Amino acid sequence: MNEPPAAARLTTGQRIADAVATVMGSWSFIIVQSTILIVWITANLVGAISGWDPYPFILLNLALSFQAAYAAPVIMMSQNRQQDIDRKAAKKDYRINVKAELEIELLHEKIDQLREWEFLKLTEAVMVLTELQQQSASHACESDSKVGRP
Repeated sequence: MNEPPAAARLTTGQRIADAVATVMGSWSFIIVQSTILIVWITANLVGAISGWDPYPFILLNLALSFQAAYAAPVIMMSQNRQQDIDRKAAKKDYRINVKAELEIELLHEKIDQLREWEFLKLTEAVMVLTELQQQSASHACESDSKVGRP
């Protein structure tokens, strides 16, 4: 079976609700139902079906009311179940986002620590170079004074 684990645990009622919602929410259903309604009304107006359901089409209204009375709650069941799935997915996404945010904060802290360490090392290097330059300058002055240069 290639069904996801969540779909494998659906009850029979949930599978029926999903199937009804899928069928009734499709263009093919709208087209078929519209075709049936047009044929029904035309057949009754033309008189092809004598006395079956004369104008105001009370039987047709009864059939459509019956369909709506059962379809609406079944579709709502499917939508509520999908809403629960979406809510669980949103909670999971939120937890993942919070964890990612914490990881990013830790990375920022590590980068800041590396910058501080680099700054200290650069400061030490500048101090050492300054000392060397001063020593070099003082040696140059001493050697110039020994040679007799002003």
